[in-house]
Amino acid sequence: MTAPGTRAGAPAQDSDDLDLEEALALVREAKDDPTGQASAPAPQDPRQPAERHRATPWPQAREIAARAARSQPRPAPVRLPLGDALGLVLAAPLDALTDLPSFDTSAMDGWAVAGPGPWQVRDEGVLAGHAQPEPLSDGEAVPIATGARIPADTTAVLRSEHGRIDAQGRLHSAWDLAHGQDIRPRGQESRNGDQLLPIGTLVTPAVLGLAAAAGYDTVTAVPRPRVEVFVLGDELLTEGLPHDGLIRDALGPMLPPWLRALGAEVVAVRRIGDDAKALHRAVTGSEADLIVTTGGTAAGPRDHVHPTLDRIGAELLVDGVKVRPGHPMLLARTKDDQHLVGLPGNPLAAVSGLLTLAEPLLRTLAAHPAPEPYALPLKEAVQGHPYDTRLIPVVLRGDCAVPLHYNGPAMLRGIAAADALAVVPPGGARQGAETELLDLPWAAAGIGVCFT
Repeated sequence: MTAPGTRAGAPAQDSDDLDLEEALALVREAKDDPTGQASAPAPQDPRQPAERHRATPWPQAREIAARAARSQPRPAPVRLPLGDALGLVLAAPLDALTDLPSFDTSAMDGWAVAGPGPWQVRDEGVLAGHAQPEPLSDGEAVPIATGARIPADTTAVLRSEHGRIDAQGRLHSAWDLAHGQDIRPRGQESRNGDQLLPIGTLVTPAVLGLAAAAGYDTVTAVPRPRVEVFVLGDELLTEGLPHDGLIRDALGPMLPPWLRALGAEVVAVRRIGDDAKALHRAVTGSEADLIVTTGGTAAGPRDHVHPTLDRIGAELLVDGVKVRPGHPMLLARTKDDQHLVGLPGNPLAAVSGLLTLAEPLLRTLAAHPAPEPYALPLKEAVQGHPYDTRLIPVVLRGDCAVPLHYNGPAMLRGIAAADALAVVPPGGARQGAETELLDLPWAAAGIGVCFT
């Protein structure tokens, strides 16, 4: 029999049994029971008190995070140079400032010709970027480059490969030319004042190209949400090998680029340790749109996030989520225009919290549309948790999602090789079951791949 939370056939390293932080969170829930009485153990899993079920279901937690961002005052739009707007969302329509193209242009290298052929060819050619050329008379042709202005009275452009010049210097066409052939007429793409793109458009490289072609030097966009990261824990090393009960900090290097990939501007990363006063000063002094803390969300003697939130009168919107790993995550409103996401200290549990609470909140603040949900069949069965959703690292192979080993709360080996996280419902998923996937920002073919 496979233990709850362990994928069938997986090695022992895959075990997702309760870690210390999650166990302490359950203790906190039992203490906070409004009846003041200890809850009876659930018959399916004696490790968990029944009050455990007041934690927020995973889909609902994501909806609460998005809704919280919608209730937060939207920052004023900003005007940015084109090169700084990639990945943002337009806060004003992109209207054509002129006709596109703004003059008749040649679509091909060849000759501009007037009237029926053969044509006598002028010596001088017409190049892109030059002034308006002299008009053509019937029977005349002039060499022309792609993008050059069309001389007045031109009938068509004859492509270089379709023409030949005889011994008398006359140009002949290999076949009949249609009137206007290979000429891009003024206003073919848009007229001055036409709306090229609406508010809410994601600024992709192609959007930047269109804006530049239309004559824009800047665009008006929704600014990136500002995020501060507070790394908690006295046991964390910033360099060298783990030793003497100390471990390397994995979240300090991992979270800032991940948050940037989710569209945030990381304004600061601060190492606070297990200092309640320092955490209080950092939270109350922050002017970021979102504060992200790591660790300290359970109920241990060095877990200061809940007491700090109580002290400042923050509103807890999510206090524990029915998801593994990452149950002790939380979301709080600290000010009218600021929220705090408390991530568990274990690395994969923190990733779970990042994608459960921070991602929908940041996406909504930045006015990005929610990604279209999609599912793929699992290559093999995944054992579920009795009550909770499980987020399992997977790689995508063809039309299947292959679950990865090393998916315990403290492990990063699986997620480091993953393309996505599979959303496994309570009770598990059989082999071949269509399972929802959450793409990782750098694995999705989207604009979110931005680490600057």
